[in-house]
Amino acid sequence: MRRGVGRREIALLLLPALAWLGVLFVYPIGRLVYLSAFAPAFTLQHYAKLEGAEVRLEVLVNSFEISVTVTLLALVLGYPLAFLLATARPRAAGLMLAGIVLPLWTSVLVRTYAWMVLLGRRGLVNEALQSAGVLDSPLSLLYNRLGVTIGMVHALLPFMVLPIYSVMKGVDVDLLKAAQNLGANRWQSFLRVYLPLSFPGVAAGCLLVFVTALGFFVTPALLGGRGDMMIAMLIENQVRELLDWGFASALAVTLLAVTAGILLVVQRLLGERMWAR
Repeated sequence: MRRGVGRREIALLLLPALAWLGVLFVYPIGRLVYLSAFAPAFTLQHYAKLEGAEVRLEVLVNSFEISVTVTLLALVLGYPLAFLLATARPRAAGLMLAGIVLPLWTSVLVRTYAWMVLLGRRGLVNEALQSAGVLDSPLSLLYNRLGVTIGMVHALLPFMVLPIYSVMKGVDVDLLKAAQNLGANRWQSFLRVYLPLSFPGVAAGCLLVFVTALGFFVTPALLGGRGDMMIAMLIENQVRELLDWGFASALAVTLLAVTAGILLVVQRLLGERMWAR
């Protein structure tokens, strides 16, 4: 009797959270699936359009190429920064952590406009290089793949640093000293001891940045050119200009399925190792 009452009480406690998830997540996703498959009767014509144009294939390729590039650059920049955070003194680490987190309190739109000011042909970067005599004419840093990559790496770098840092904080630095006492040099002790122990954070950070980059919209829309369209921009174009909600929903469902597939593959390959910490 007590067991039954306990389960009922647990169910009542979970009911508000489940209702909240249902309204904010389950219903919108279900609505997208419905719009992509019914027009008004059941049809797969919206999904058939995905194979019907070379431009759409190029958009998908662009999305994956940009996402992979941004993830790799964020890892190259974020791993040393996370290591510096994890090994710094508490006061210095607190200041650096605040510098990493504070940009997240600013709108992505505002940060993107800031990059437009910095990277423009008469922006701060080009003006500084020309004033120093490094350049005779301004570089083309905006409305191309380079501008998109710079803006997205800046926006997503905290999502790489924080997971790696959280794992590194739990790694005992004395293990490196022990490895060196046993004959390993600094590089060997890092590669064979520290890097494997920090791998769960690396995997979590890469996954988080890559999945987020796949659905990025504001930064590539403002900093990219016509050849740098990503899938979120194509979805927005279908809804705002063509009013094709069916095809836009099919694109969104496809992006969701690809993202879920990536998550499942990573979870299957890494298993508990990724979430161990």
